[in-house]
Amino acid sequence: MRFEDCFFLGTVVGKYSFKGEVLLKLDTDEPALYQSLDSLFLEHHNGLIPYFLEKCVMHKPGLLRLRLEDVNSEEDADRIVKSKAYLPLTKLPKLTGNAFYYHEVIGFTVSDKNLGVIGTITKVNEHTAQATFEVSAGDKTVLIPIVDDIIIQVNRDTKMILVETPPGLVDLYL
Repeated sequence: MRFEDCFFLGTVVGKYSFKGEVLLKLDTDEPALYQSLDSLFLEHHNGLIPYFLEKCVMHKPGLLRLRLEDVNSEEDADRIVKSKAYLPLTKLPKLTGNAFYYHEVIGFTVSDKNLGVIGTITKVNEHTAQATFEVSAGDKTVLIPIVDDIIIQVNRDTKMILVETPPGLVDLYL
């Protein structure tokens, strides 16, 4: 399995018992969707290793307690603590309406209600205080904040996102 075929689920944050159980801190708004997992991938030396789950229960909100096959001791668990966990993209719940996953809108056209077509989303930058679309507009890049007040409509059929940017925002870049 390749990283680009997966999404980040969370991080193994600690051991739970001397029998090798670990705690997985989920990076999701809906942790209940993942309390019946049967397998996952853990990052190891820049690769993904599959693990099958013998047990998967919600320990606390946002924290799963896992018993993995072939992880039977504290020493085994120590080796996977701090590992990042991933699932295949096919396991993502389908979103509707204006809700979207960042990876799914790459390549969508962005059109402003007042300005018309701005360009194509090439990247989503989520490493800033406010996540932004990076929109290629010819030889320029326009940054548009990902905010509910700006995004009017997400149309998956036409691969178009309709926005209404604050006056002057797009002009800053063009």
